Amino acid sequence: RARRDKPQQHSFTHRLLVAALKGHSGSVSCLDFSSNGKYLASCADDRTVRLWSTRDFTAREHRCLRANVGLDHAGRCLSFHRAFIVWLANGETIRVYKMNKKDDDSFTFTATSGDFPKKHKAPVINIGIAETGKFIMTASSDTTILIWSPKGEVLASINTNQMNNAYAAVSPCGRFVASCGFTPDVKVWEVCFGKNGDFREVARAFELKGHTAGVHCFSFSNDSRRMATVSKDGTWKFWDTDVEYKKQQDPYLLLTGKCEVTEPCRIALSPDARVVAMSNGTDIVVYNTRRGEEEERFLAVHGQAITDLAFDTNSRYLVSCGDRAIRVFHNTAGHRAVVEEMEAMLKKTGNKATRERLEQQISSARKALAAIYGKKH
Repeated sequence: RARRDKPQQHSFTHRLLVAALKGHSGSVSCLDFSSNGKYLASCADDRTVRLWSTRDFTAREHRCLRANVGLDHAGRCLSFHRAFIVWLANGETIRVYKMNKKDDDSFTFTATSGDFPKKHKAPVINIGIAETGKFIMTASSDTTILIWSPKGEVLASINTNQMNNAYAAVSPCGRFVASCGFTPDVKVWEVCFGKNGDFREVARAFELKGHTAGVHCFSFSNDSRRMATVSKDGTWKFWDTDVEYKKQQDPYLLLTGKCEVTEPCRIALSPDARVVAMSNGTDIVVYNTRRGEEEERFLAVHGQAITDLAFDTNSRYLVSCGDRAIRVFHNTAGHRAVVEEMEAMLKKTGNKATRERLEQQISSARKALAAIYGKKH
């Protein structure tokens, strides 16, 4: 019997590379950080979901917890919040796995009884769990987004009217769902619940309008007050979405930057909204959102096109996947942005307590940069 040659593991080095997480035997398609920032979950076409401790990123060894996904494989969708949800590609269904902590601090993973009923008519491309735990979102490649209760009942169906959906997400604050696709806009809805926690409705919140071609991807800041978008028109945009949309106030465009765009294309806005990262094929480019200038460029990071990109909850690391490995980078652009922003604020304030707080933040960002680069920077 002919021996099957193992595919060459793509080698990549960079001075800002913290770790390469290796454990999957198939291509990694999706990443998600837990809301407390302690874990990174990844799913691949090797029928497993793996859980990595973010504390281990800087260690030599990277252990991971593995959850097997039956005889199916987790599609390119995963969402993680005290439980994780996967889209099963062959069964065309959604399964929820509960994580139970054992006495020795390890976890067991158990699938909750019964998969969600099949309601989508096209393959699911994105899923998300609200931080509040109140709802789950699934979006398929047609124009459908479904809002589910955690038990698997459909609460609402949204028609995005975008010819097709390219990407959809739940905001980190758990209030909004948004989608983009063939049309040059991003549509955002608010998922409304009553005071007693009962689902009320899905209401149109606002739209991001300004691109001249379809939008590939978008990303929210942690508090949903900022968003970033990337489009086929070769631009990325940074938006102020902290608006009174109930009074018909539109989001403000803060910045437009030029970028190279090849599909698949992912954009990730750091939780603190200071940095935006974009994947272009196998490369990653990092920009600051204050001036829109390029800060870092990582070339040929993976052996195949990058499938997902995410910042950890503290904006310290940027992670990417696109082959069997997950690569973790220092977010140096984020530390530099803190220094620049705090120094500008320092010039304007005369308040002693405020000055001390700003000086402390500048000092700790400078220390972080010095530790990363191993020298004064």
